[in-house]
Amino acid sequence: MGMKTKQNESDLQRTIKGRHLFMITLGGVIGSGFFIGSGYTISHAGPAGTILAYLVGGLMMYLTMLCLGELSVAMPVSGSFQDYATKFINPATGFTIGWMYWLSWGTTVSLELTAIGILMERWFPHTPIWIWCLVFAVLLFVTNAFSARSYAESEFWFSIIKVVTIILFILLGGAALFGLIPLENSKNISFSHITEDGLFPTGFVSVLLTMVAVNFSFQGTELIGIAAGESENPEKTLPKAINNTIWRVMIFFILTIAVLVGIIPWKQAGLLESPFVAVFEQLGVPYAADIMNFVILTALVSVANSGLFATTRILYSLSKNNMAPSSLSKVSRFGIPLHALLVSLGLSCMCLLTSFFAADTVYVWLLSIASMTAIAAWMSIAASQYFFRRQYIKSGNNIADLKYRTPLYPVVPILAFTLNSAALVSLIFIPEQRMALYCGVPFALICYALYFWHYKQKQSDYKVETEKKS
Repeated sequence: MGMKTKQNESDLQRTIKGRHLFMITLGGVIGSGFFIGSGYTISHAGPAGTILAYLVGGLMMYLTMLCLGELSVAMPVSGSFQDYATKFINPATGFTIGWMYWLSWGTTVSLELTAIGILMERWFPHTPIWIWCLVFAVLLFVTNAFSARSYAESEFWFSIIKVVTIILFILLGGAALFGLIPLENSKNISFSHITEDGLFPTGFVSVLLTMVAVNFSFQGTELIGIAAGESENPEKTLPKAINNTIWRVMIFFILTIAVLVGIIPWKQAGLLESPFVAVFEQLGVPYAADIMNFVILTALVSVANSGLFATTRILYSLSKNNMAPSSLSKVSRFGIPLHALLVSLGLSCMCLLTSFFAADTVYVWLLSIASMTAIAAWMSIAASQYFFRRQYIKSGNNIADLKYRTPLYPVVPILAFTLNSAALVSLIFIPEQRMALYCGVPFALICYALYFWHYKQKQSDYKVETEKKS
């Protein structure tokens, strides 16, 4: 079984370095789902429930990344798990996952642009939100249109701002929890908010029902697989980047959530624009709201930047696999699939709906769709790794030859698939998130039908032509 990258993948230039890979993944993760959405989880699950929800979400991320690590090191291609699902599950599923993931990140970019417009209202209250959506959409296009290196370099610096902020937040907040720094208008709380109403004040079921929002917070770690197709020395840089990402994301998230629930009463969290602003204000940080507004704005631009990169490469991969119009795989002289970039940006301009509907309504629509399709992509990663390893062994290959191996096979891929499936099913029981099923399930069915109606025959014809030429 050939495990090397296809020759035609060299159309994309390998200009992304190891330091970029790690920051690209962090950049895709730390966004509105973390800085803003954490307040929703705290108010619904309570203090201990939130910590538990993020631990379980982190476990799901960890298991999924272990599966993706084996696949992306063995086959570092730009389409990542869309390619893997096509090869190791079946082409129809690969087609569906590819388009669903494109929809997921396209709506996520739109989601982040909408949130950017809402944040800019703080400083420019008289400017319509859709104007800011358009301005930042143009900025993202320019960043992505000239080279993968320019995207990666901008993402590197965006991510540094977020990482430094989180480290300062953990240090200052942790010092306050241990009584080393006094809080504004408050006595020494010493973790009292975590236990004052019991460990699970809203019930254990509430914890389960926050898992979709928590999963959305972890969405983006899989970007490392997509960036692998344009990275230098993927066999060396990918394993290191994956291991660094898993542990640092877990540490950042869990410690940050512990500080949040320790300082903020859980009943107030859902009422806050961002719980991070409230903590910095209690710590006496001057201009806390404006500083965090800037940091969150940077985080949103960063995630939108990563999302546009992801949608462009997935669309490029679909086209390469004859699952999308061939024009979408054309690469500019800068090594960028420009047509795929323009189409993806067009999807992301759904944020302009804020000129017709309330921004918060648009935000909820996009959040529910993005969450469901991201979970489906994680499920496909686990399934692809399971079938990849089986085929690899059946073909007479030695497991020891794999540069990166998923441990405890087949337990890890099966557990990853099961936990992600449970999160997907939980959407049924969350009224405000149920729209994801109403949109996502019909979209998936349409994708399967479209593949069998049109693209299956197209692929067969292409295969015959290729065999004739050879």
